[in-house]
Amino acid sequence: MKFTIVFCSVGTTVRTICVFIIKSFYQHRHMDLFLIPTVLLTSVTLLVNPVLSLCILCFPTLRQETRYLLLANMLFADMFFLTINLAMVSCNSVGLHMPHSLCEFMMVSMVMTYSTSVLTITLMVIDTYVAVRWPLRYKEILPPSRARKIIMSLWVMAAVCPVSLLVMFEVVMGSDKQSRPVCLMLIALHSLEQKMKVGVHLYFIIAISLCTVLIVYCYIHLYIITKTSGIWRSRYSRARMTLLAHTLLLMMYFVPALVFAVELALLKEESVDVVGVWINLVNMCVLMLFPRCCTPYLYILRYHEIYETVQQVFWKKRHQSQRSAA
Repeated sequence: MKFTIVFCSVGTTVRTICVFIIKSFYQHRHMDLFLIPTVLLTSVTLLVNPVLSLCILCFPTLRQETRYLLLANMLFADMFFLTINLAMVSCNSVGLHMPHSLCEFMMVSMVMTYSTSVLTITLMVIDTYVAVRWPLRYKEILPPSRARKIIMSLWVMAAVCPVSLLVMFEVVMGSDKQSRPVCLMLIALHSLEQKMKVGVHLYFIIAISLCTVLIVYCYIHLYIITKTSGIWRSRYSRARMTLLAHTLLLMMYFVPALVFAVELALLKEESVDVVGVWINLVNMCVLMLFPRCCTPYLYILRYHEIYETVQQVFWKKRHQSQRSAA
């Protein structure tokens, strides 16, 4: 049986969500199984992210480096995203009717933290380009004090789109603020008018395209600048392996946004098909979480300063516990 989630119009500008057989949809399609990869990937990530963030913020040698401040900001945004996503998937899996305001807060927070992570990654690539392109002026161009201001600006920029969406939701939904059996961004966006959907779709496409162009531009120029230094001659050189690892990580961060853009483009006028819900859940529960699971382990292995700091922290704790036991 093919289930659909039908939206009924009330008046000319206000649309209310009429959700039929949502519980049966989740039971028959075993949507609660998506909770397993969500819990697993979130747990693996949250084992390392807080430790790595504290190491960067508590040790002056790391805190005074712009690249590590940007990394700490990305880890913080990822932790916030993972927490909100786990709560949303858990509520949907158990069939908990979520208050209207709580669902909106979760969706806004997810979009904001995801956008912050993507913008931070883009800025990390630009930071590397500036360090290689102008090594003598790098500290002057991007000192830690300026990096902190840029990070605050990133959060403001990332909040523009979700806050705008929240305002549109309030205008479209009006007084219809009933609790929702399922809290999904795809379902919420369906309640918007077609022009608003096109605007949201264009926003995501333009934002992702600009970030991609900046990253590709920086990587091409980095290669041109460093190709005469000999770091690319060996097939398994550190530069090649680092570039490969970062490229894969960037692709994993950007793919969910492209998938979401495709979801918006394929969003039907009168109903949300079960295939669309499946794609949205796979995106939320797997594609968005996998790069966040890989990020802390990648940077611990690739950056000697971070690895040594984490090792020092755990070695001190272990040494102190042994001394207290003796």
